[in-house]
Amino acid sequence: MEFQNLIEKRYSCRKFSDKRATAEQIEKIIEAGRIAPTAVNTQPVKIFWLKSEEAKENIRKSCSYTFGADDFLVIGYKEDEGWVRSFDKRNFADIDAGIVATHMLLKIEDLGLSTTWVGYFDAPYLQTLYPQMKEYNLIALFPIGYAAEDASPSERHFKRKAKEELVEIL
Repeated sequence: MEFQNLIEKRYSCRKFSDKRATAEQIEKIIEAGRIAPTAVNTQPVKIFWLKSEEAKENIRKSCSYTFGADDFLVIGYKEDEGWVRSFDKRNFADIDAGIVATHMLLKIEDLGLSTTWVGYFDAPYLQTLYPQMKEYNLIALFPIGYAAEDASPSERHFKRKAKEELVEIL
């Protein structure tokens, strides 16, 4: 898909059909995250694929915003693995995780699938269930699937600041 078309078409899908993504599609989404750029290529990120039926049920217990999806990815980062800018000690691990997640989000759309970036999920609960998540700051949950026929963007999707509010030329 042409990039401009992709970014204009993508919206936060909050209603999925019964048609499921394939394992091959999920692998392509993960690969998009794996090859995403990170500061000094430190790659302080982990992608968790909640694939088992038990894991999917646990996601549904930790979050009421799964919208009927049946495939889930969670993205987290380790702060101590992030690159730190020497001037002000700013750690870039969270930004790296955001870059990885955004690449995955766009790949989901590119594959003809849909998602929404869910931040409202019980990360501490997931970390008690999955010890491998404990060392990570969990920033995103992506429910993944095909949009339902009657799915549509929220009215908030169309609210945008004017260019003059966002850009200042110095």
